[in-house]
Amino acid sequence: MTRTKEKQYSTGELLKRFSPYLFKYKKMLVFDLCCAALTTLCDITLPRIMSALTNTAMNNAAALTVSLVLKLAGLYAVLRLIDAAAYFYMSSQGHIMGVHIETDMRTDAFDHLERLSDSYYANTKIGQVMGRITSDLFDVTEFAHHCPEEFFIAGIKILVSFIILSQASITLTLIIFACIPVMLIVSIKLNHRFRKATKEQRRQIGELNARVEDSLLGEKVVKAFTAEEMEIAKFNEGNQKFKAIKTERYYAMANYSMSTRLFDGLMYVTTIIAGGLFLVSGRINAGDLVAYILYVTTLIATIRRIVEFAEQFSSGITGIERFLEIMDTPIDIKDAEDAVPLEVKDGHIVFDHVTFEYPDDHNRVLHDLCLDIKPGENLALVGESGGGKTTLASLIPRFYDTTSGNILIDDQNIRQVTLKSLRSAIGIVQQDVYLFSGTVAENIAYGKPDATREEIIHAAKLAGADAFINELKDGYDSYVGERGVKLSGGQKQRISIARVFLKNPPILLLDEATSALDNESEILIEQSLADLSVGRTTLTIAHRLTTIRNADRIIVLGKNGIEEEGNHEQLLANKGTYYRLWNGISRNA
Repeated sequence: MTRTKEKQYSTGELLKRFSPYLFKYKKMLVFDLCCAALTTLCDITLPRIMSALTNTAMNNAAALTVSLVLKLAGLYAVLRLIDAAAYFYMSSQGHIMGVHIETDMRTDAFDHLERLSDSYYANTKIGQVMGRITSDLFDVTEFAHHCPEEFFIAGIKILVSFIILSQASITLTLIIFACIPVMLIVSIKLNHRFRKATKEQRRQIGELNARVEDSLLGEKVVKAFTAEEMEIAKFNEGNQKFKAIKTERYYAMANYSMSTRLFDGLMYVTTIIAGGLFLVSGRINAGDLVAYILYVTTLIATIRRIVEFAEQFSSGITGIERFLEIMDTPIDIKDAEDAVPLEVKDGHIVFDHVTFEYPDDHNRVLHDLCLDIKPGENLALVGESGGGKTTLASLIPRFYDTTSGNILIDDQNIRQVTLKSLRSAIGIVQQDVYLFSGTVAENIAYGKPDATREEIIHAAKLAGADAFINELKDGYDSYVGERGVKLSGGQKQRISIARVFLKNPPILLLDEATSALDNESEILIEQSLADLSVGRTTLTIAHRLTTIRNADRIIVLGKNGIEEEGNHEQLLANKGTYYRLWNGISRNA
């Protein structure tokens, strides 16, 4: 996903889209807000207690007894205990509510990512995606918990402060509160810059993660070409850019905080001047002025807390925005509304005037291709790189959709059947073998998680993998490492072939299935694949032509479509493209 395609969201829209996740836990939220209200009791009550003590001492000193002091102190102590209990709930259950929301959002994001087509991943860095579903959503946890609390508490304190201050002096109160709208306008403008800097920081840390991932996964290539200094230079360039962006963010945050402190000072100065003049003129007594100043202090502290919360708010709202950018990415390949399960009877595959071009760069690979793959036929695709062999195979399980034309399996349009049933009917051994972090047995059973150990071992034997697996330290329970790094290329290839044996599908797609094997292993696997292909429709893509010489039919695919077809002997006799490829003769020779 390129930055130019990113949608711009308003804060209101982001909060509206986030609200279903929050309101799913409305009972926890309501109780959390009730506890938040209880924590304000101490802040609201203390000025009234101090006002009562001051006025009693000045107006009727005899009434200021030890009993009165102890009663007021006892009242405040009880309120403190209530405050502690309420704060405990907010700190525990409030954060747990945030964790629930984070988990739900991450589940939805991962579910959506699993459904996106290959086109999305061809244009998106995995480091960016990882940042969006980890650190970004962690910030949403804090946002989900603190945002309702902070604004609810602030609302209560501001409302109560206004009511109580108005009772002391409505004129002075209006003067003080007149500063708040100006403060909010300035804060909103400065926060816009702060949020923009936060989003840019998140994007750059994703770029940095992608750079680290790319370099570390390719560390053998880096070392082989002694490119360590180049990789360090690339990393430092991104790291310095991240530093500059983060520096800009802190400048934005500093301007935001500075404006708040200036307004704090303005409100205090106003209170001192106006309050002092009102006290001189007798329009307010000393006790009420003490309470007034304490309430103004509470009010200013509340506003400052909201401003300080702006950093967390900005991080949270940015996390929601980056989450929605994933969720709003359209799923290009999905089930039709009237899709039905695929029923494979014979495995008859037809390409009916198929044209395909990649959606991102509109590079046309196939044009008006017609191909009839007979039931149970072992069809091989050969040709020079770029001719569309792998692309053609990728269209059958709908890794991509055709630009025009249709693909039929047993007279069923693959666009009209469910993806799950379609892909369940197809076994794939890809040119680039991918093993998941886990054991050998787990990787073989990936397509059939409920397989028994006997079934796994049988599949491994068919793939010629049982012998080397038993030589591993822990046999089938041996850990293969990230991306199968602990195994050789040939071992990984045989495990991937064992997956297909275990899945036992009616249609096989073999993309360079024996490309990483030595001669001995290749002979073993060829026989195994020949046995597996019996009674199944098999499409084999090969550059090593020796692996497909026994295919029922060989298609030579070029930039202009099908150039030749026939069996091995027929194509050699034609002395065309296949003959040239078999004998290693260059097209320009």
